[in-house]
Amino acid sequence: MQSIRKLSAEAIATFVITLAATSVDILYYTGHHIDYVSRWLARGFATAVVIYAFSDISGAHADPAITLGFALRRDLPVRFVLPYWIAQFAGAFLASALLMALFGRAALPLGASHPGISFSPLTAMLCEIVLTFILMLTILLTAREQASVGKQSALAVGLAVAACGFFAGPISGASMNPARSIAPQLLGGSYAISWIYVVGPCLGAALAVAAHWLLCGGPSPEERKAAEGG
Repeated sequence: MQSIRKLSAEAIATFVITLAATSVDILYYTGHHIDYVSRWLARGFATAVVIYAFSDISGAHADPAITLGFALRRDLPVRFVLPYWIAQFAGAFLASALLMALFGRAALPLGASHPGISFSPLTAMLCEIVLTFILMLTILLTAREQASVGKQSALAVGLAVAACGFFAGPISGASMNPARSIAPQLLGGSYAISWIYVVGPCLGAALAVAAHWLLCGGPSPEERKAAEGG
């Protein structure tokens, strides 16, 4: 029963993240009243909300790269990785399907992550490595056991997501999340660049784990509690 709760929380959390990020991008690129600042603040706010809501249940990863990072850090048992990934992609595909029904299939790729016009796929991938490194390191450095403390990381992580979007959104789309990017790409029929949003975030998360090990040493019981939730 506890595992079902965790997986359900991950599915819903990733649904929220994907719904917010994809919809604001569609509205932004189709000329609706979404400005550049609001576009990235919406993602940061959605991330903070998800952490506040679901951190006690599943750790509120809502991102396969973050789950990979916690597993590499040995904060999360390996047996949870594949089920978390399945739940996260299920939530992302459900959100993308809903948006496809609302906006049409042709609009969906506008809401998916893609490199800026002036930037190559390799540059976008390198950008995703750096951005996910920042995000994963922020998460690891703010992970705590007690909910009254751990939930404070929601603000730091939400601000990190927004800040990464502000300075790097035009380069790669500032995804940092394979599920959030790949689901609308596949449903929208625009998947030639999907590898960017798998390789970049996963490498960035792994590098953040290595950096955190150098800074803080091995994993602690508090980190494991934060990674797994209740």
